[in-house]
Amino acid sequence: MDLSRHLRHFIVVAEELHFGRAAEVLGIAQPPLSQSIQRLERELGAELFDRSRRQIELTMAGRLLVEEAGRFLAGEERLRAMMRQAGDGELGTLRIGVPPEIPAVTLHALLRHVAEETPGLRLELHELTIPEQLRRLTSAQLDAGLVHHPVDVPGLRSGPVVEIPLGVVLPRTSPLALARPRPRPGPGSRPWEIELADLAGHDLVVFPRETSPAWYDRMLDVCRAGGFSPVRLQHARNPEFLLGLVLAGHGVAFEQEAMARREPRLAWRPLAGAPLLRGICVAWPERSAHPAAAGFAALAAGILAQDVTAGTPQAAPGTSPPPAPRPWSVVYAP
Repeated sequence: MDLSRHLRHFIVVAEELHFGRAAEVLGIAQPPLSQSIQRLERELGAELFDRSRRQIELTMAGRLLVEEAGRFLAGEERLRAMMRQAGDGELGTLRIGVPPEIPAVTLHALLRHVAEETPGLRLELHELTIPEQLRRLTSAQLDAGLVHHPVDVPGLRSGPVVEIPLGVVLPRTSPLALARPRPRPGPGSRPWEIELADLAGHDLVVFPRETSPAWYDRMLDVCRAGGFSPVRLQHARNPEFLLGLVLAGHGVAFEQEAMARREPRLAWRPLAGAPLLRGICVAWPERSAHPAAAGFAALAAGILAQDVTAGTPQAAPGTSPPPAPRPWSVVYAP
């Protein structure tokens, strides 16, 4: 029995108190309307109209049902609207994995934009390393995660890729940080840039290879091709530990500027030619995907691509501030 349809018929008849006029309002014939009301009465076990007089009247049960039917139908419409919003990813909870190194300003922008655009969607954030995110994504313990690209894990989809140029993180007292700007050949070059070959003789502080094997190997290949073969590799899983090792003089690191700005005793310098571009994207399970995952991936890419961490590398004593770093770029992965 389609209770909602029969209740809608009942409400119109109750308003018109005439089956003929009610049928015209509903755009149906009178016999089917009468049958609909009769079926509703059988289903509810009560007569809703007194038909003993020339003009029908509502019974006591009918008058009570007028009030309840309106609330029932309004509740049903709210329920349908809620389900439509949930299906469109506008309601519910989205479990998101974020890496520890994500800048605070980026995280704030993500939360603010989601709250503004989909206020019914709640983000449940989990601070996790990339490998842990990938494990939880494949086991459906996360709905989406901010990870490094490429995502070489079966069963996961990924959204637009943001390429972030990395620079050199080094102590402010390092000769490379204190050196005055020097002319650089070529269009678009900047005097504050550091060549990879300038880092010869330094150790390198880097994340463990198992965190992202493809990116790890590519980074070392780029370093060697540019004339920098690290004397020794120091591994750091936690961003704060990485910064601490650099600050203690245990090597240099390649990171985005926002990381270096966490520690005022560190400096950040761009690499000439931006040879190291780290791809970041949102990944989510392909099967049983959360309806908000793809939309969140697009939103996150747009925010990451903005120069939300705009700033300039710290100037060496007695020198002018260097130009602002170039904006990040977005590429769309197949």
